[in-house]
Amino acid sequence: MGKRITSSSPCLLFLFFFFSLVLLGCPSLGHPNYKDALAKSILFFQGQRSGRLPTGQQITWRSNSGLSDGSLAHVDITGGYYDAGDNVKFNFPIAYTTTMLSWGTLEYGKRMGPEIQNARAAIRWATDYFIKCATATPNTLYVGVGDPTTDHKCWERPEDMDTTRTVYSVSTSKPGSDVAGETAAALATASMVFWKVDPKYSRLLLATAKKVMQFAMQYKGAYSDSLGSTVCPFYCSYSGYKDELLWGAAWLWRATNDASYLNFLQTLGANDATDIFSWDNKLAGARVLLARRTLVDNDKRFESFKQQAEDFMCRIIPNSPSSSTSYTQGGLMFKLAESNLQYVTSITFLLSTYAKYMSASKYTFNCGNVRVSSSTLRNLAKQQVDYILGENPLKMSYMVGFGANFPKRIHHRGSSIPSKASHPQAFGCDNGFQSFFYTSNPNPNTLTGAIVGGPNQNDGFPDDRTNYSHSEPATYINAAIVGPLAYLAGSYSS
Repeated sequence: MGKRITSSSPCLLFLFFFFSLVLLGCPSLGHPNYKDALAKSILFFQGQRSGRLPTGQQITWRSNSGLSDGSLAHVDITGGYYDAGDNVKFNFPIAYTTTMLSWGTLEYGKRMGPEIQNARAAIRWATDYFIKCATATPNTLYVGVGDPTTDHKCWERPEDMDTTRTVYSVSTSKPGSDVAGETAAALATASMVFWKVDPKYSRLLLATAKKVMQFAMQYKGAYSDSLGSTVCPFYCSYSGYKDELLWGAAWLWRATNDASYLNFLQTLGANDATDIFSWDNKLAGARVLLARRTLVDNDKRFESFKQQAEDFMCRIIPNSPSSSTSYTQGGLMFKLAESNLQYVTSITFLLSTYAKYMSASKYTFNCGNVRVSSSTLRNLAKQQVDYILGENPLKMSYMVGFGANFPKRIHHRGSSIPSKASHPQAFGCDNGFQSFFYTSNPNPNTLTGAIVGGPNQNDGFPDDRTNYSHSEPATYINAAIVGPLAYLAGSYSS
């Protein structure tokens, strides 16, 4: 007698197949598992932590590091994050990381579900550090720890660091309006994240942000000029400091509603056109933020910022007559060859967020004869996120630990060297190169959620640890995608 096929059997088979895909983080029902990607994008920051790790640390192959940071200047500036695959704390990009994480949480926190707690913890790990940097010494802002030249000559775990932990700062005589403006933006944005859940901490963040912003406005100058080879060519302020003053003042104004910040930013004359948004150039971000007042609150004082924001969007959209942005054959936005995904995630955040503001008033605009709606921007943002998560010619997820096929040889010291738990003996400065840097073996430690620099202009990716332009993760790549992932996770159930 033949086996009877019941009507429920196809459903059971479908459910088995469906949940298998969900567990893998693979595409299901036509889109990736955004909730899984969101959780992993935030978890990544635990792998970048410096200082004494908390008991709830989930990336367990990391251990305490940098416990004497600041001692050479007789201050305590332990904590914070290593910016990328090295063991240096560069405050300029880490502050941008913090601003973007906070902005994403402000805009999309209601879509994060339980991940909002982890997002707040990631933000607080940075802001606790920035408070130390801003308050340890009067009229001084500490802006980095670790000699980048010496550090980059070593391939060792952060737990084994034996290089000099040089401390860098800006002051009234050595100004740094760019790094100070970005630090103020980070503290002010974070203060809004904690307004309801921790009012006392929120007030501390805002009070510190005001002091740092006053310092940035009063003592004008680029930190690259003050610190030279300490920060260049690593994180030079190529765009100058007006964009950070605009950005910082915009965030302080949103956090305080103090008209003095509005008056200040209106006198800056930061009107250059741009088609980029990154840790260096904040013009587009500031314009989108300020345009919110026109689009959401119908405040016509910000019409010029709305026009500038739309000029930026028209330079990004593929079929716009004024587009200055290239796209790969596979559909990825391509700005610069080195760590291109940092620009993709940051610009994708602006696309998603401007679309959110537009939809509040059912607003549209034109790029020449091309009509742009909120859906236009959201569809482009989704395309970029989906590409990063594996919908690309190589079927490669550029987020470590997401999906079945992802980078295994990332340019990251801690990930590429056996952990202290598996190898308690220290590896010296030079010992890591031959055994762990140049090997073709996969990294022994998975830096879950890390997004690497990404593919080249031909959609190719070598998965080569020595090729840092494509294989190095960075905090600012991840920070900018958290918001769009939260939006998509709340819009598409997996």
